[in-house]
Amino acid sequence: MKVRFFATYRDITHFKELEMPAPESVRGLLLLLGERFGPELESKILSPDKTALGQDANVLVDGRHITHLDGIDTPLSDSNTVAVFPLIAGG
Repeated sequence: MKVRFFATYRDITHFKELEMPAPESVRGLLLLLGERFGPELESKILSPDKTALGQDANVLVDGRHITHLDGIDTPLSDSNTVAVFPLIAGG
């Protein structure tokens, strides 16, 4: 599975893209990423109780936002590409 990081998340992880075995779900992926990259990333991508997506986080699986799939429980496979990025505003 490919995981792509954008904006400040790329700055935190120091990765543009990471290949890894797919966990069972988006929740599992976010927990793994939090463990690997520490509280700075974890506090942004997961809610404080770790049961929901962080308030300022967006996650797409194969180009579809997880809110249009099964949310944080969206299943993953090794063929997926997951994009993880913060809310971005511009004008």
